[in-house]
Amino acid sequence: MRKGVKGAIVGAVFTVMVGGAGYGAFNIVSALDGDGGGSGGAGAERTGPPSGDEVAETTREFFAAWERAQGPAAASYTNNAQAAGPLLTAFGEDAHITDVRITPGAARGTTVPFSVRATVSYDGRSEPLAYESRLTVVRGVTTGRALVDWKPSVVHPALKEGDTLVTEESASPPIEAVDRDGTVLDEDEYPSLGPVVDELRERYGDKAGGTPGVELVVRHAEGTGAADTSLLTLAEGEAGRLRTTLSATAQAAAEKAVQRYPESSVVAVKQSTGEVLAVANNRADGWNAAFLGQVAPGSTMKIVSAATLIDTGLTSLDGPAPCPPTAVSESQTFGNLPGLEPNPNATLSESFARSCNTAFVKFADEVRVDSLTREAEDRFGIGRTWQVGVPSFDGSVPASGGPDTAANLLGQGQVQMNPLNMASVTATATTGAFRQPVIVPQALDDRELATARGLDASTVQQLRAMMNRTATSGTAAEVMAGLSGSIGAKTGTAEVDGAKANSWFTGYRDDVAAAAMVQQGGRGGDAAGPIVASVLRAGG
Repeated sequence: MRKGVKGAIVGAVFTVMVGGAGYGAFNIVSALDGDGGGSGGAGAERTGPPSGDEVAETTREFFAAWERAQGPAAASYTNNAQAAGPLLTAFGEDAHITDVRITPGAARGTTVPFSVRATVSYDGRSEPLAYESRLTVVRGVTTGRALVDWKPSVVHPALKEGDTLVTEESASPPIEAVDRDGTVLDEDEYPSLGPVVDELRERYGDKAGGTPGVELVVRHAEGTGAADTSLLTLAEGEAGRLRTTLSATAQAAAEKAVQRYPESSVVAVKQSTGEVLAVANNRADGWNAAFLGQVAPGSTMKIVSAATLIDTGLTSLDGPAPCPPTAVSESQTFGNLPGLEPNPNATLSESFARSCNTAFVKFADEVRVDSLTREAEDRFGIGRTWQVGVPSFDGSVPASGGPDTAANLLGQGQVQMNPLNMASVTATATTGAFRQPVIVPQALDDRELATARGLDASTVQQLRAMMNRTATSGTAAEVMAGLSGSIGAKTGTAEVDGAKANSWFTGYRDDVAAAAMVQQGGRGGDAAGPIVASVLRAGG
């Protein structure tokens, strides 16, 4: 499994927004078209795409300087020498990579694939290193030279902006993560646990009883919060054994379920304890969006919204919650998803089960601006600085006012959640107690867990009844069909500007709650729903 080490970062100047592709992006500030003095093509009078000869010459000169460990010289053949220089220098100096041999493949236009063969040597130990990468040659905007289009992935495909390479003794000993019953959670069998185990090792490696080894790692950009990623082990450390709250059975089901839908994430928790039973992601960027995502949860938020209406005395399970075709709040018109028939006599239970947006919007002028915020924080523990055991985003429900008061009730507006948050919301709604999710026992480090008031028994009874109705005869009935025991669910469809909606679903079965999100997955029952149902079917 991937492992973390100590050391300083060398990399490009960068600004990090919310992590993960689709949740945000990196903004890179750099000096482009640096003119370092290499030939790399003709002068500023040249225009248009580089010719085949220019591609070959630039590639040859770039590779030659890289092989000779001449970082600044190699960087001069790129269109961002300021960013390329430190990383190419670190390749030889900090990563201790020597005997570099780079073999180009056949160019495809201006793109050249290549293989790297080298040796990593540190403290008397050596191991061979081999990998494939590619580069593209472009015309410099200001110089007219043919230059390598700089990306850190040119140096190694695992590198992103701000990352660097380091070889040294690990900062933390390796760990053997095991589930609640002692089953080893091997990354080959449970691939989406890689980033989670990296973080567990960084935090608890020195408590698990192992000894550090020597590794070549990717040191991720400062500010991302990501643990180092191991690329090559020169000397094996002795792994310490770290027990987690995960269930190998639930994790296996989660891993299999997310593979059916790109850009998907799911979390399952044990309702009676808050212990995380499974966390899985199927994302191109490898990011743990299940714990760190910050996006609108759509109508799954109506669990908290319904609790707010009940706890503030505005309505109740069998109380009025009319479902008109449209509703207006703060001069903004809201509608329902296509196919939903209006019902002016609907109860809260019916509007919840059918996921009627306008029924909730009609209450926007009656709730206080901070009513939903207070309910989310004080009763559901949202935004209370959770100490899960690995980094997490703990949800945000700001009192934003204006048309966002109505939008927030629908899980849009300024509300931001992830599957971990929504699995916890479901557990709180169905048990009445907020139990902050954990992935390792609190006793491991005596960290202070977040607390909240929880819900009154009457509110819990009403929420369970509404979620059960949703699962048996409402919008989640098709997905939840065939699940035995005590069940409940809520679907969610989160609109995204200019893109297909994100699919959300949260549900429970007996003592397990699970929530999933699929970016651009459409309606809640289309993609996220089948993921949750599969995890609930497996149990804990």
